[in-house]
Formats: sequence, C-alpha cells, structure tokens
Amino acid sequence: MLYAFAFCLLLAVLLTVLALRRPDGRRRLLRVAAGVGAAAGLGLAAFPPTSTRVLPATDTAILLTDAYSPDTLRQLQQRLGAAVPVWRYAAATIVDTPTVRHAAAIRPLLPGLRQLHVLGQGLPAADVAALAGVQIRPHADGRPAGFQQAAWPTEPQLGQTWAVSGRFEAAGAGPVWVSLHAAGAARDSVQLPAGRGTFRLRFAPKAEGRAVYTLEARRQGRRIAQEPVPVLVQPTRPLRLLLLAAAPSFEFRFLKTELAARQHAVALRTGVSRGLTQTEFLNLPNPPSLDRLTPAMLARFDVVLTDAPALAALSASEQQALARATRNGTNGLVLLADGSTVPRQLPGGDAFRLLARPSAAASLAQPVQWPDGPAQATALLPVVLQARATLQPLIFGPQQQPVAAARRLGLGQVVVTTVPETFPWLLQNQAAVYDAYWSRLLTAAAPPRPGAAAIQALTRWPYPNAPLLLRTTGSTDLLSLQAGSAASVPVALRQDAHVPEWAAGTYWPAQPGWHEARLGTGRQWLYVYAPDQWRGPAYQEWQQSLSQLTSQVAPTAETATQTQHTAWPRWWGYLLFLVCAGLLWLEEKL
Repeated sequence: MLYAFAFCLLLAVLLTVLALRRPDGRRRLLRVAAGVGAAAGLGLAAFPPTSTRVLPATDTAILLTDAYSPDTLRQLQQRLGAAVPVWRYAAATIVDTPTVRHAAAIRPLLPGLRQLHVLGQGLPAADVAALAGVQIRPHADGRPAGFQQAAWPTEPQLGQTWAVSGRFEAAGAGPVWVSLHAAGAARDSVQLPAGRGTFRLRFAPKAEGRAVYTLEARRQGRRIAQEPVPVLVQPTRPLRLLLLAAAPSFEFRFLKTELAARQHAVALRTGVSRGLTQTEFLNLPNPPSLDRLTPAMLARFDVVLTDAPALAALSASEQQALARATRNGTNGLVLLADGSTVPRQLPGGDAFRLLARPSAAASLAQPVQWPDGPAQATALLPVVLQARATLQPLIFGPQQQPVAAARRLGLGQVVVTTVPETFPWLLQNQAAVYDAYWSRLLTAAAPPRPGAAAIQALTRWPYPNAPLLLRTTGSTDLLSLQAGSAASVPVALRQDAHVPEWAAGTYWPAQPGWHEARLGTGRQWLYVYAPDQWRGPAYQEWQQSLSQLTSQVAPTAETATQTQHTAWPRWWGYLLFLVCAGLLWLEEKL
C-alpha cells in the first residue's frame, strides 16, 4: 500500500515538473491540473474512499414459510420498519427473497438476532432446536384443514388385520366420507356427519413388501383431501410351537392342525394314561425328544402352549427349565386356564387371578372382542381374569372384563386365557375369528425376532431438506442412506451417553419417497413425505416444539447500533485517469 501511494505521488510530481518545463507557456495550468488528475485517478483506483452510514439497530427478522399471507407480511413490515430483513425458508432458491434452507443458517445472517417472526405453516419440528435462545413469534392465518392426526403400524404382517386411525377436520360444514385405498381399490370407509371427528379404518395386507396406501376424504363426491400411508408389509413369521395337553381333546386336535396349515412348526405331547404320552410332529424336521422339558429341548421352540393339568403335572426340574426359558426370553408361555385358580407352577402366576362368573351366565355363549377383531365372536366364559395394572389385556368379555391377558416376565411373556374352547368357531364356519384369536395370543407370547442391527427413525413426519433424526442399535458399522438411483449418503453417528448400544445421527433427505438405510447387514426402508403432505400433524408438532422452545428463551443485552461502510466504485479512478491522460496527449498535439 505504501509503495502504491509513493508511486502516485512521484507520478504527480513528475508530470507537474514536465508541465512547468515546457517552453510553450500556454495552457500551462491545464497541463499541471491534468497531470495531478491522472496521478489522483490512479490513487483513487488503488485506494477507493469509503463512506460510513449509521444504520438503525435491529435484532428482529421475518421468515416466510409455506402458505404465508402477503397481507400479514405487509402489515408486519409497516409495523417493524423497512430495516428488518425478510428471508424465505425453502428448499430451492427464490429470486425475490433471500433463501434460508435450514434453521442453522439463520443466525449467521444476523448475529444479534433476538426475535424471529415466522409467517405461514412454520418450520419442521426437528429444526426448531437450532433457534434456542431466539424468541419466535408465529403468524399463522389458521391451522390447515384436512387430516390433523394419524397413526398406524408401519410394519404390519401379511394377512393380519391392520388399522389406521386419526382425526379429520374439514373446512366448512357438511358430511365427509373418509376412506382407505389399498392395492388399487377402496378397502374401508367411514362417514363423519359433521365433517370432523375421529376415524379408524382396517385392512388385511395381501402382498408383502413396500406399499403406499392412501387416505382420502370426499364431500359430495368431490375429493377434498388425500394423504399417503406408507407401510412395509412383513411376511408371516412361522413359529415353532410346543403343545402340552394332559389328555386328548378337540381343542388341541383342531389347534395343531390349523397351526400346521399356516406353516407353523408344531410338536404336540398328549397324555394318554399315567406315565404314558403320545407325541406328534408337523412341519418340524429332525424333531427332538419330548419326554422331558430340558433347556436344550425348549431352545428348539418359540412358544410353549399348555393346559392347566399338563402344567401342574410337570416335574420340578421341568418347571425350573420352563421358568428359566421364559425369563431369559427363549420361550413365550400360553396357558389355557380352567377351574377357579391358576396353577402355582405357572411362572409369574401370582399376577393372574381368576373370577368365577354366575352359573347362569357361564352356561351361555358370551361375546368376546379385541381391537380389530370380528364383532360376531362368542364363547363360553366360566371364569374371567381380574384386571390388574401389571397385566396387558388382550381379549375382552362382557363389561370389558379381560378373558386373556399377558404379563412380561423377565425378557419373556406369559399369556393366560380363560376361553375353554375355540374349536366351535371352526365348526360354525368362523375360521376368520379362530385365526384372529390365536394370532393375537401367539403374537403377544412370541419372543422378539433375533436382534439384528436396528435402524429407527425418530422424526415422525420427515420432509425433504429437513433433518431426519435416526437411531441405531447393536452395530458400530457405517450408516448410509440412498434414495432410488441417487448416490449413497453416509451419516455420522454419535454414541448415546446413557445407553452405549444406541447411536444417533441426522440425515437430510433431498427428495420425497422411499429411502433405504443400510447399517452393516441391516436394512430398513424409510419414507419421506412431499412438502405438501401431512401438513396438519406437522403443524401441530411445530406448535408443540415452539411452546417448549419459548419457555427456554432467556433475555439478552440490547443490540448495538450498526454501522455500514461503503467503498466508492474503482471505475471512478480509472475514468479520471483516462480523461486526464487524454487531455495531456491532446494538448501536446495542439
């Protein structure tokens, strides 16, 4: 910088001396002025002057999100002033407004930010944490109409009844039909007479793999709302079942046949007389010996199903082996209770208490029901279970009294049912009732699938260009995600400080649709919604996260006055140099 200044000063002196030593005394003052101007032009080009302007202090900004109201923006700008910056939260660059693609990029734009006005439907809930310490003021013109809440099992089993439930609110009055569409057809529907209310729709998946069902709302035949329902249908899990019967019965005879017909592996030990048993095996290659219950033999099965007399007849060593296998999660246990008490040999049996019903009621078939179960199911119920906090009811009888319930015992499950006979359902052509009943009991008792590397999405409603929080369990391998034919994206994981088996990471999906997550040998499909889908639940999550964030805002110091320094354009110096140099050349030619 010093050399450049010295050069310009030397040039001005040189040009002045040359102008004064010219013999022609005419226009001498013009030559001196042009020489000094040429040197000054180079100086201005090298060191352009700056102007300083004091700006009004601002610690407030406006952020525009989807569905914002231009009238609200105009009124807010009139109240706050023109100095308040306006940004837009969007995935793609918008020409008319500076774009913010995620909340973490807001603070660098205005380091002294204390108050942020958010117009429209708001930010993703997972993005709000990045604004901790900033007072957020939402300006929503109204909660979006349509589906406000929805919940469904994301991995239903093939052929099992599956349900989606939620709440819908339409704009305006009038009845609305809410229907579920799957596999190209409408599967279930319900009418909301007032145009708002809760709904529950059911369907039994017919094909395994990824599928996107559709929730649709119509009023007077016109569709007013539609949302996707992604599911990953799992194949039916074949179980290995050990049936223990004290004596031959129709109940066990029909049960072992029906279970084998659904590809379950079944072993049946039936008492014939004192000290004599009969064994049968279906779909079970290389069957073990059923003479005694040992840890090695029980490890060959997933669920042990027994009646009360067969359980009471077990030896002490067999009781210990069964209790140990149940506690460590090797086996689930299902007991067909009869009589007035639960056998003392039942592991964890102290939680189950039987209540006898009046003889008149016990001799008549009573309705039994369970969530998503057939409404026409009836059975004899001589006893029921006493409801307790430690029990999870599975099947209900009259007055919502539990007739089947489960209890966790260690890592396993113990299930007790007081329905003495279910085979009459098959004789009455109610196979669907029979299958649904036993599927519910066996699913509750079955141990979990072998522990592979698990990948869980913690963000309920993921969207493109918004953070998707992931949790992994049981693996230290690299986590990567891929959408369609796009390149695989690695995700950095951070180990949980309290649960070492857990690790968490954040993934930023770039497009909607299915995304495949890979962790070692583990695979998991995740679905990302389009920006205009499921806005009702996303809006509620935004409001909840906003209320939690607002309670954490702390007061900060006043924002200092800002000054803006603006440099002159350099072309002014070059222009002055060219004009003065041109005058010197022209004056010499005259």
